Amino acid sequence: MNSGLLSIIFRIAVVIMSVVVHEVSHGAVANALGDQTAKDLGRLTLNPLKHLDPFGSVILPLLLSFTGFIFGYAKPVPYNPANLRNRRYGPAMVGLAGPFANIALAVLFGLVIRVLPAGLPGSLLPELLATIVIVNLALAFFNLIPVPPLDGHWLLMAFLPARAYALKVFLYKNSLVMLLLAIFIIFPLLMPLITGSFSLIVGQGLVGF
Repeated sequence: MNSGLLSIIFRIAVVIMSVVVHEVSHGAVANALGDQTAKDLGRLTLNPLKHLDPFGSVILPLLLSFTGFIFGYAKPVPYNPANLRNRRYGPAMVGLAGPFANIALAVLFGLVIRVLPAGLPGSLLPELLATIVIVNLALAFFNLIPVPPLDGHWLLMAFLPARAYALKVFLYKNSLVMLLLAIFIIFPLLMPLITGSFSLIVGQGLVGF
């Protein structure tokens, strides 16, 4: 198996496991805050088979692999906000759990890169670890965009005053437009922030992505 194909397979595997950790984190925080929906449905597991979305977890990353950038998503872990002990800020805490889990993974594997011996001739390990870092940073920053249906919108909703009800209705009514705006306009603008975060965590610039 050539190194190019191996790299694509690894990147897809990283996307799958990263989105699984992302979704399980939502369910775990919801469970900690009083809602057992995800637990009762068997979704508090890192078994990817419980979370895979045929298009978002397999087909989309495969198609994007030809562009050099791989992205994807898993089936959302369900939860019932009405069961949360903190109904005002609980949804925001559940929503932010996924991006924060991805940032934690990025920091963890970035630190591993930092402690690797300098100059590993012929080793793919630094590149593979860098893939984990950049994929998780991309997932985190994308999902933190404060528009529905992305996770960041829950934080926005938690702090919008009651008089902003019309804005909330507008955002939810136009969630598809908001998502397209996030994908094609806002997310590309975040790339310098993502690559800058990579350099800060890893201690070196991003090469090859």
